[in-house]
Amino acid sequence: MAPGEEKSLGGSKKRKRESFSTAKGGGGPKSKGATKPHMKGSEKPLKRASEKSIKPGHGAAAADVGGEKKKKKEPKTPRERRLAAKEMSESRKRKRKPNYDLERDLALLWEKMRCYNISKEERSKFVTQALQKMNGKFLEIAGSHVSARVLQTCIKYCSQSERDSIFDALRPHFLTLIRKKYAVHLVKKLLDTATKKQLEWFISSLHGHVASLLRHTVGSAVVEHVFHLANGCQKQSLLMEMYSTELQLFKDLTVANTGRLVDIISKLGLQKSSVLQHMTLTIQPLLEKGIVDYSIVHTALIEYFTIADKSSATDVIQQLIPLLVQGSSVSDESEPLTAPDLSKKNKSKKKRSAEPLLVRMMHSRDGLKLGILCIKHGTAKERKKIVKGMKGHIRKLAFDQYGSLLLICILSIVDDTKLVTKIVIQELQKMLKELVLDKNGRRLLLQLLHPQCPRYLSPDDLACLNYDVPSLALQESQSESQGCSDNKVDTSNHNKNAEECEKTTQLPVGSKKDPSLRRHELLVDSALAESLFETCIANVGELLRSNFGKEVIYEVAVGGSEGVLQSLSDKTDALHEAIASLAAVPKTEESEEEHVLENFHSSRTIRKLILDSPNFAAALWKTALQGKCDIWAQGHSSKVIAAYLESSDPRVREVAKLELQPLVDRGTLKPPPPRIIR
Repeated sequence: MAPGEEKSLGGSKKRKRESFSTAKGGGGPKSKGATKPHMKGSEKPLKRASEKSIKPGHGAAAADVGGEKKKKKEPKTPRERRLAAKEMSESRKRKRKPNYDLERDLALLWEKMRCYNISKEERSKFVTQALQKMNGKFLEIAGSHVSARVLQTCIKYCSQSERDSIFDALRPHFLTLIRKKYAVHLVKKLLDTATKKQLEWFISSLHGHVASLLRHTVGSAVVEHVFHLANGCQKQSLLMEMYSTELQLFKDLTVANTGRLVDIISKLGLQKSSVLQHMTLTIQPLLEKGIVDYSIVHTALIEYFTIADKSSATDVIQQLIPLLVQGSSVSDESEPLTAPDLSKKNKSKKKRSAEPLLVRMMHSRDGLKLGILCIKHGTAKERKKIVKGMKGHIRKLAFDQYGSLLLICILSIVDDTKLVTKIVIQELQKMLKELVLDKNGRRLLLQLLHPQCPRYLSPDDLACLNYDVPSLALQESQSESQGCSDNKVDTSNHNKNAEECEKTTQLPVGSKKDPSLRRHELLVDSALAESLFETCIANVGELLRSNFGKEVIYEVAVGGSEGVLQSLSDKTDALHEAIASLAAVPKTEESEEEHVLENFHSSRTIRKLILDSPNFAAALWKTALQGKCDIWAQGHSSKVIAAYLESSDPRVREVAKLELQPLVDRGTLKPPPPRIIR
């Protein structure tokens, strides 16, 4: 407080006391002339000084005045408080986000344009309005969390000319955008809708940056995405940058040459050692970061193994095996979902990150080859870790195109049959019927019943199962040939030829157990065969009429290859009786299902059983066909009847000859062609 104010305040207190005493007693002295002007001049300073000196709580009048002022500023009702909080929040967002008003308008348009119950004209109108608002600000919007989604929806529904204008506006900034968290989804959407020229330009813009982008957490997803969209020549141009520095510097070399890495080295005259060194430097960071669940990385590793020496190949495989069991640190970048679906998206991400890398790699054939190499060339302890890491994922692998082949490799190589029974076989027993009727699942059962049969596995599948690293296969082929010659000396009484020896030693590389013993332990000792017999008997009609189930029931009915089910002859006879009883059901027009002797799949399966199983042929003749051949001598069922005359077993031919020969003589049944014995 100023000194002048202190004096005026003291004087005012004195005058107040004097005026109070005068009012009481009326006899106080009064100053002439100067009193009134002094009082008039000091009234205003006195008020200001008194207001400043009195604090809240020191006087009731001062507290009331301050409270009234505060109450006027503060909102009284809850609605006013909400509006005030909203205004404050929006003012803060405007200061923090320069395009806040634009993002708010775009979000409103986004809610309208992505509805499914509006017409195309209305949606195109909303899309055009949104693009007009975004014109000139595409780069800023691409990195925004909300606006980037609006732009993705616009790209999805806009015209081709509008899409081209967006692509041209963002073209100079693609290498920057593919490294941003939210812009990467916009780039993917542009690539999905891009023309051939635009895709070709984008791939050419990645030249020299492929290796560095693969090491980037976000950018690697874009490289993988464009690798799936590219054609064969474009894929090769992306891969060649991982092969050699010369191919990075000289772009024309990647366009003019396509093919395997070994052929490229010979055509261009590159040094194999320098290429191997460059690929090692490129692949090593990917292995350290765990970025091995992309198709382009799988293909690069497979090409690396074609030129790698024994030590380099072994080192990479030893680095891969620990990664297969544990989850990768890199999560897949995918297109963001709407707000209600975010919880589901988070759950799916957590579930996927919990899966071992080996399961996530089973989306490409090259990924399958890498998994097979790790199982073949790993130690017994490492194989056990791989099998234990697959616990809880057997169902997903069993019904997958490549995952089922990986399980076939495990069933054929891993010697610890108790562990395989506990983790794999017991899980398969819970879903036997689904496996039998599934295109991919049935192959696991067929591998145990008839290993590596070309009737059930395609040439590409067999090539994957028998794939090996050239430098490692050279040493193993020498040891296998020595082992095969030893087997010939020890088992000369069995008269095994060289082809059979090669066939049995073709798949197992690191296995030491006899393949037939392993099959018996996994199929018979684990009680899988008994469960399989029960499933076939309970669903005999459905399996016979099924395109995939017929193959399993055929192998079970004939006892498997090499008599693996010979110890369960009573179960085999029961299955024969079940099929014969179903065939003995009379044909009626009221039946909804086609008779098993007239159905396309079941008639051919029964015909094969007659040709390959004399016991089944005798049971079927006795139960269903004896004395009824006239009924079944036409249509698909005629092939079943004619199979008795084609059988290589003379007992089967003699049983049916008396009844079938008159049908052949009358021309009702066509004479069968001579059976070719292989």
